[in-house]
Parts: sequence; structure tokens; C-alpha cells
Amino acid sequence: SADHLGLRGIDTVEQLARVKRIIIEIATDTAVLNADDSLCLEMANHTKAENICYVTLADNHPLVRKHIRAEGRAVVLEKGLNGDMITLYDKGAHIPLLWTHLIPATLEGKAVHNVQNAMFAAALSFSMGVPLDDIRHGLRTFNTTFFQAPGRMNIFDDHPFKVILDYAHNPAAFKGMCHLVSRMETPGKNICVISMPGDRRDEDIQEVGKTVSGVFDHFICKADDDRRKRGYDEIPKMLREILLKNGVSEDCIDVVPDEVESIHRGLTLAQPGDLLMVFGDNVSRSWKQIVHFNEDLELPSIQPKQQPKEEDSVEAFVEQFTMVAGQRIIQDERGVRLASEEEAD
Repeated sequence: SADHLGLRGIDTVEQLARVKRIIIEIATDTAVLNADDSLCLEMANHTKAENICYVTLADNHPLVRKHIRAEGRAVVLEKGLNGDMITLYDKGAHIPLLWTHLIPATLEGKAVHNVQNAMFAAALSFSMGVPLDDIRHGLRTFNTTFFQAPGRMNIFDDHPFKVILDYAHNPAAFKGMCHLVSRMETPGKNICVISMPGDRRDEDIQEVGKTVSGVFDHFICKADDDRRKRGYDEIPKMLREILLKNGVSEDCIDVVPDEVESIHRGLTLAQPGDLLMVFGDNVSRSWKQIVHFNEDLELPSIQPKQQPKEEDSVEAFVEQFTMVAGQRIIQDERGVRLASEEEAD
């Protein structure tokens, strides 16, 4: 995904993929690859690892299904009567691992980005020989509390409103959190305190602004403590303009450059039943501010509003993989992979 682009000579996702491919090139035992990303799929042709393990959220992924039939290794999210099941395939074996709603970090399967993270953790653990019961135990006991994963979807429920603190700092991370918010049945308003690191490209900031514009009801635009060569209020003002261009009403946007003041504004604005999403930079300070806000204040209750339920869940999170005309598949003892352009010729 697009992150740190425009820095240190890396200007495109393709260039970033070539850098990250180094890990796959030096792998000796197993290369674990995201089959829902075409750039990751292409990495399979650059590894000499004994095993190729694909991970996909799409249970009908054509390449992965062919890989499984060739007795290759894969981790697939499969739909069942009770929800979505993380399933392992290896050497012809079919191993149901765990229902996603039993993994605390996924919020009963609503946080699809953490479903994906759990699947990669399972793929890596299984490939390293970790027993299945230990993998299940690890997934069922890990949670996104501030103490286990600071700045990663930390939820605070002790106010009359819900607060989520997350250090999202690239378009993909914001997309994941917005997808989560769209699946949460918030009875009140969705409010966010938002920023982006100053060294990110203008186009990345524009993409983030567009992503959040249709999800939240009110926006508090701030800057990180470290402006990274940007002006004092340059990032929040830029976000404000992007939100306005994407149809957000002017009275639904506050520009509060200081992070502490912006979080205080969000906490003060939130009412019972609301969701406050804080995209924080100094996560330790932000968490303390959230926890200790108005500890003795009682707010009046309000009637919850009806929230439309999203029908399409996992499918909305990733693009469906389809074979492109002219693409060729290579099969060997490790399973299947897409042929490189040189091999295709």
C-alpha cells in the first residue's frame, strides 16, 4: 500500500514493492504472500523458498484455489453458517482454524483489517511449526488494548460515548478504520480527530480526506507535534479544504492544529451514543487524555438513531482478483504462481 512515498527515492507503489520484495527473495523455508494484492502475487516468482503460502480474504480466489488443488499452502477466509472461518490448506489437508468473531482484535469480525492480520499471523506461525492449538490460543487472547498494542485500535468505553484511538498514517490504514466505522452500528454521530504526517505527499493527504469524508459526521483537523517541515496549521487547513471539496459542510469542520486541544474539542463535542475516532500521533499522551477526561461528569442520555447495516462486509475491503488476458500460471512442487513477463514471453 502507499506509504512513505516521495521519501528516499521511492515514489511509486511499484518501487516500494520491489524494496519489500527483498524479504521474499531471501526467504528459504516459506514465503507468505498477500494474494489479494497483485504486486504481492508477482513476488512469488522471485523466491526460492521451499513453500509458497498465499493469504486471501476471497474464498473463490482463482489462483489460490488452483494452488490448493496443487497441494500448495494457503490461508483462506471461508464463509460458514456461523460466520467467517480462517482456514488452513497444506499438502491437500483442509484445516478449519478459528471463527473470526472469536478473535477479540477483530471486534467480532467487523475489523476486517485485523482479520487479515490474524490470517497472516496464522500463516507465519503455522509455517514455523507452531501447534494449531497454540495458534488458536494466541489469536483468542490477543486484544487491541492500549497495553498490548498502543495506538492500534485502542477502544475506551467508560465514557457515555465510545472512543477509538489509532495511529493511522497512510491511505490504507484510514481505509481500514473507515471500513470498521461503517460496520459499527453507532447510535449517535461519528466524530473524528484527524491528521496526516507532514512528510506525506499532497496526493496521499487528498486520498485520506476523500476516504473519511463520507464516513464521519464531524471533523476536527489537527497537526502532529512534529510538523515534518510543514507549516504550523498547513496540514489541518489542507484537510479542511479537501473535506469541503468532497461535500462536507463547513459547520461540520473544526481546525484545531494542537493535538491536545483538538482531542479535547472532540471529547467535549461527543454526546452519549456517539463514536469519537482519534487518529493520534502521541499515543501515550492521547490515551491518558481520553481516559481522564471529565471523570466525574454525567451527560444526559439521548435516543439512538437507526444506522443502516452494511450488507457487503469482507468483499468491500479488497478488490476481487481476476486473471488478466495473457497472464500465464506456472505450476511446480510448491503449487502455482503467476509467470513473470520474461517467462510469459
